[in-house]
Amino acid sequence: MAISSTIPISPEEARAAMDKALEKVAKQLRELNNYIWSNPELAYEEHKAHDAICDFLESQGFTVTRHAYGVDTSFECISGSEGRLINFNAEYDALPDIGHACGHNLIATSSIAAFLALSHLQKEFGMKGRIQLLGTPAEENGGGKAKLIDAGAYKGVDISLMAHGGPTNLVGRPSDGVAGVLMNARKELHVEYFGKNAHAGGNPWDGVNALDALVQAYNGISTLRQHILPDERIHGAFLDVPKVANVIPAYTKSYWQIRSPTLQGLNKLIAKVRQCIEGAAITTGCTVKIVEEGLYTDIVLNETLCERYTSHLAGYGKEVIQKHEQVLTGSSDVGNVSYVAPTLHSMFAIPTPAGSFPHHPTFTACAGTDEAHEEAIITGKGLALTGWDMMTDDALFESAKAQWEGQLPAPAK
Repeated sequence: MAISSTIPISPEEARAAMDKALEKVAKQLRELNNYIWSNPELAYEEHKAHDAICDFLESQGFTVTRHAYGVDTSFECISGSEGRLINFNAEYDALPDIGHACGHNLIATSSIAAFLALSHLQKEFGMKGRIQLLGTPAEENGGGKAKLIDAGAYKGVDISLMAHGGPTNLVGRPSDGVAGVLMNARKELHVEYFGKNAHAGGNPWDGVNALDALVQAYNGISTLRQHILPDERIHGAFLDVPKVANVIPAYTKSYWQIRSPTLQGLNKLIAKVRQCIEGAAITTGCTVKIVEEGLYTDIVLNETLCERYTSHLAGYGKEVIQKHEQVLTGSSDVGNVSYVAPTLHSMFAIPTPAGSFPHHPTFTACAGTDEAHEEAIITGKGLALTGWDMMTDDALFESAKAQWEGQLPAPAK
């Protein structure tokens, strides 16, 4: 479909129009943000956040599909009927015990603001394009975006945009944010050992010790950690272990996460971890069951999207680093999206005390402040203007698309 490459307004005019549109709903946006922050919900249990966001969007005249794509706490809202499809991702799940210590209330706020702002620009200036706000639950634990991809939620998406809050020194020096960040690919291993019960005092020679297998696997993986790359990570938890000492245990269960900067590196590291796990089964005489799931890919960075986002935030007086070369060793299911469409996963700074970082209890309070909310709104405007570029400028869109296609790994032979 041909779309005019002429942007009919200047960035200054676009900012003024968005500022005016979002000012009309400023109170409601702050209340919505605070409601999500005050009612933290875990993966796939974000019913209050889902309902509150959907209610708000409907109050603004949008049609919302609740419980979208077979995921109970997902939703979809689309503005426009033809042209390129610009996606904004809204996360809103929290962490156990420490609430919104990753600031997903701010992610939701920035994406909602971006959706409203870009929808307003489209209607006011009569440009073709479609704008999707997608509710993406369970980023922290559950791979919500991966499930949505499998269900077809991102089918036809041309550009995907979102932003994540963090401290001002996220990359080791103060800034207002980072447009492009590299994150690790990650996969989960669920491991069960099966042995044979016996009396630990009476006839231990008749037993096959599943706890020995788990301990040997742990020790082997701990030894492996000395020989992995600096940005790679292996961490695990014992989920089911013996509760008594006088029985040779016949069963144990553990859970592991393996991270590496690339999918190729992840697959190599998983193979080494499996050797530790399977070797422990052999030496103890146990059998082992390994289930691999929960793949979060690395993020495919897009220089065009990073440059446009950085430029637009500069228009709001924000100094955003265009790209950080060092891998942030966390992981996100937005990486999976970046293998489906050109994607921006930026980071924006909020006021935090020294030493505060996402997933730390001190970050929870920071994510609920008025100051953090204002940063999320400005970020949403930057995302909206980046979406406007991609929706209306053929050359910029083709540049972003060509870069993305050139960075995707070659299909396995």
